[in-house]
Amino acid sequence: MNFDPSLAALWALPLLVAVVFHEWAHGFVANRLGDDTAERAGRLTLNPLAHIDPIGTVVLPLMLLWSGAPMFGWANPVPVSFHRLRNPMRDMVWVAAAGPLMNLLLALVSAVAMSMVGRVEHGAQAAGGFRIAEPLLLMCQRSVQINVVLAVFNMLPIPPLDGGRVAVGLLPRAPAAALAQLEPYGFFIVIALLWTNVLGVVLNPMMHLVLRLITTVVRIF
Repeated sequence: MNFDPSLAALWALPLLVAVVFHEWAHGFVANRLGDDTAERAGRLTLNPLAHIDPIGTVVLPLMLLWSGAPMFGWANPVPVSFHRLRNPMRDMVWVAAAGPLMNLLLALVSAVAMSMVGRVEHGAQAAGGFRIAEPLLLMCQRSVQINVVLAVFNMLPIPPLDGGRVAVGLLPRAPAAALAQLEPYGFFIVIALLWTNVLGVVLNPMMHLVLRLITTVVRIF
């Protein structure tokens, strides 16, 4: 597959916004709940340079784009000291859920923007107006896709994914402790699920459900 710089540009900004806002949301909520670790580390900012991970934000997305695979990536995780939270078990749930919730909000905002830009595009008379609207429409579309994927993927109940930390905070003590012990192996579990296509079987229905819900909400506007 030939590398298309214009296509890369349409994916790059939505992906960067998605992963940066995701990590910022974790740090922001942790800071409000008593842990200022992210702030002291200079990570409580929307400056992309503070959050870029060489592999997850640059190398992997370029490889996926080159191969034609669905776009995905991550930023450098914001440091959170859960023991510094005012109520560690309860507040851990809010801190972990903040990232995926931010992605859902971004997906909704992007869908509303896509609807508005689409109306402009259809109503445009001049060719110049169409050339401006079309890239914005495509960028909003990709933003919806990226943010839905990130939200659903990160809510899988597998530590150290956000969903795993939410589950640990909500489950009774014994099952929560058992689930927490999986954290060192979480990455390998995700890779195994991806390799066997189980991950796609699990995620695809959830992503389609979220997209339908977003579409229903956008129709209200």
